[in-house]
Amino acid sequence: MRVLVIEDDEHLGAAVADCLRQSGYAVDWERDGAAANDLLSYQDYDAVVVDIGLPGMDGIAILRAMRARGTRTPVLMLTARSAIDDRIDALDIGADDYLAKPFDVREFLARCRALLRRSSGEASDRIELGKLTFDGVAKTVTIDNTQLLLPNREFRLLEILLRRRGRLLDKDQIAAQLFDFDHDAGPNAIEVYIARLRKKLAGAAVIRTVRGLGYVIEPSDVAAG
Repeated sequence: MRVLVIEDDEHLGAAVADCLRQSGYAVDWERDGAAANDLLSYQDYDAVVVDIGLPGMDGIAILRAMRARGTRTPVLMLTARSAIDDRIDALDIGADDYLAKPFDVREFLARCRALLRRSSGEASDRIELGKLTFDGVAKTVTIDNTQLLLPNREFRLLEILLRRRGRLLDKDQIAAQLFDFDHDAGPNAIEVYIARLRKKLAGAAVIRTVRGLGYVIEPSDVAAG
């Protein structure tokens, strides 16, 4: 899952980006509002975290531009402002959530998880697929109640596939959510991660390749049938 952080405060921006990366998300960080708005005009994200007070273009203007373009990406607004009018303006324009500084990291992550669930149409961080159970909060994957240990990148790849189960995802779509601009995935990276994950899910789920179109995850009994 890929998140854009728009925050000009170096300390806070770095802390927020690091917090999200440590949780396994691909993160891009922009300090300038105008540059972030330009980026959002061509790059898709699963969620956007934006400060209201920014150089170049403030967070309210960025949000207004996103909604005017028809972008439905969930947006979490960050601000030190306590005035109720700022909150009302942000929510009326189309913000999905609002968090005042300073905030607890645990609450921030919980709100981000809620936005990411909303973007994929999920009601819960827990997903079951046949014998497989994925828990995004506990960061666990179990097969028949036996825990499967996955590195962060494979864990997030599984989450991407599960949250879009039943739909084909091509390599570009997967890479756009799995990697940020600071990581060069390489042309065969997705195939490598898919192959590793396939082996570990054997007997519980199948990642099926549809030649020329992409990948889709299915329970092993469905794939066998």
